[in-house]
Amino acid sequence: MPGWLTAGGWGLLAGAALVAGALAGYLVKVPQAVIAGIMAFGSGVLLSAVSFDLIADANERGGLAPTAFGAVAGALAYTLSNAALARRGARHRKRSGLQQAGEGDRPGSGTAIALGALLDGIPESIVIGTSLLGGGPVSAATVAAVFVSNVPEGLSSAAGMRRAGRGRAYVFGLWAAIALASGLAAAAGYAFLGDAPDPLLAAITALAAGAILSMIADTMIPEAFEDARLWTGLIAVLGFLAAFAIAQW
Repeated sequence: MPGWLTAGGWGLLAGAALVAGALAGYLVKVPQAVIAGIMAFGSGVLLSAVSFDLIADANERGGLAPTAFGAVAGALAYTLSNAALARRGARHRKRSGLQQAGEGDRPGSGTAIALGALLDGIPESIVIGTSLLGGGPVSAATVAAVFVSNVPEGLSSAAGMRRAGRGRAYVFGLWAAIALASGLAAAAGYAFLGDAPDPLLAAITALAAGAILSMIADTMIPEAFEDARLWTGLIAVLGFLAAFAIAQW
């Protein structure tokens, strides 16, 4: 099987967790405290992946300078894009309560939320594709971290969309499209970066890591703290250790 197709399959698998989470969040009335706890766990999982898989790999490939440059560039790109989308109604796209704006309250917010979901998911998928470069197996830690963290992301966001009055066609169509885009992004990461020199590949990996870290701080931790409160840190540490254990296998 071609490498790009394998990468796309792994990206699609990780993205499918968004659909699974959305199904649970939209069709089942999950208690807010449970959603917050799951989101805290997913935040810890992604923090571990960023630390031990992405940043460590980038530093090993290209050294500190490309890694630092890429991480800051990724964080800046995400922050600016997120700020622009927030002004158009996507600020609370991962919130499960009544914070999300409905289309009647904020025309155009549906498109902004869709673009925000795409912004959140693409960096994670690209690094799944690049982890296959060099002929080795896919990074199980990266795939597992993205999969586990995608479930609470889809769950929380879909619950908020339901409360904002968005229909099933919009919610499930959105997350199915994002899952497909995740597969395409992973395939593209493999196909277009195969000949990239190590410093460039390090910078791109760190860029994705910086974007993911910014996303955790801007969208996941606030939702977790909303209801988990003093338990947020403990639950996040458990997620962090779970992902770290996977990385050691």
